[in-house]
Amino acid sequence: AEAFTPDTALINFYDDAARMGMHQDKEERSGAPVVSLSIGATCVFRFGNPEGRGQPYKDVELVSGDLFVFGGPSRFAFHGVPKVYAGSADPAAGMRAGRLNVTLRETGLS
Repeated sequence: AEAFTPDTALINFYDDAARMGMHQDKEERSGAPVVSLSIGATCVFRFGNPEGRGQPYKDVELVSGDLFVFGGPSRFAFHGVPKVYAGSADPAAGMRAGRLNVTLRETGLS
């Protein structure tokens, strides 16, 4: 297996009303996997296909502590967050509300 050496970390905060439309992460020059860590509120993560924003896609509930990895043929799949569940933040995460998403990537730019 190849070593995964991320050179970028992106941290997004989603309040309880936040949404993120379907998009691709394709600014990188590397096809290495994207690693995404959820902290706080539960959300619906919509994981689609590389061809477009529409179906087929799969909705997955991510809870605090979940790690989602997409690579290989799915690396450039469209994805988004259509819903954050208000009031679902795990008190153990130290958050009263909202969700943090930490995304690690290997950009191939450095």
